[in-house]
Amino acid sequence: MAKSKRKESHQIKRLQAQTQVIHSMNKLLFACVGLAVGCVVCATYFPAKRHLGELQQKLAETEQQEQAVLREKEYHETELQAMKTDMAFVELKAMDRLNLHHPGEKILRIKRGN
Repeated sequence: MAKSKRKESHQIKRLQAQTQVIHSMNKLLFACVGLAVGCVVCATYFPAKRHLGELQQKLAETEQQEQAVLREKEYHETELQAMKTDMAFVELKAMDRLNLHHPGEKILRIKRGN
């Protein structure tokens, strides 16, 4: 009976050792999976962040262009309203376009440099 108890004791110790090895391997495997998931997250995060920055910059440029177009539209709407209601404005625009002037008027032209 002493032999069978020793044999059982030996088997129990061997099973405990195997269990510890399995637990250690599970911990190592879990750490490797966690590291792999972390690498995947980082690999997808940084390019996406860079792309987001590019898109935000493009959006800012587009908004600036939109503001410029809206200012130009407002200018043209004001000019159109003036042409509809103010005959002096129409005369001034026509004379400017046709390069005409009233007798005795002096016209000063200023050329803008590029």
